[in-house]
Amino acid sequence: MQLNFGSYHIIPIHENDGWTICNFAVANEDRLKHYFPGTLKQNLTPDLSHIFVEKKVKQFETKEEFLFSLRENESNKLIGLVYIKAVDWKTKQGEFAYCIDYSVEGKGVMTEAVKQLSDYAFETLSLETLQIISHKSNIGSIKVAKNNNFFWIKTLKNEFTPLEGKPSNMELYELYKKIES
Repeated sequence: MQLNFGSYHIIPIHENDGWTICNFAVANEDRLKHYFPGTLKQNLTPDLSHIFVEKKVKQFETKEEFLFSLRENESNKLIGLVYIKAVDWKTKQGEFAYCIDYSVEGKGVMTEAVKQLSDYAFETLSLETLQIISHKSNIGSIKVAKNNNFFWIKTLKNEFTPLEGKPSNMELYELYKKIES
């Protein structure tokens, strides 16, 4: 499976992605340390990244969690990660989490990636509700949600606790599969 748009493509996590994810994590450490501390911690060395990738490939295969890499077409450089996580097959709901390389931030790349993966989640995975949970100060993430027609639902009190900090309120956005009548 490969989703293409503009100069970029999205592919599922692959067993050979350890080095590239490690490089991405280390290069974007300041961007990941607050809201992606687990991903960062698991990818600080090539050996850790190899273990991380093995786990994520298995989770993808068992439909527990879906991790995708976002890449430039020409260079195949990894420029972002997009998770469909917290999948509940009974309620047909999943949550997006995403991070992007500092070099392409603000260019609409993640907005388009989430659009493509929303279609994939609805059509291929048969999910009916997609969520984005973001801190109100994460303007880029909120723009991704709004630009993809996610609706603000509510503030989740003390939803996220960063490694070094107090619990933070987070904003819940949702997108629903359109029901054909």
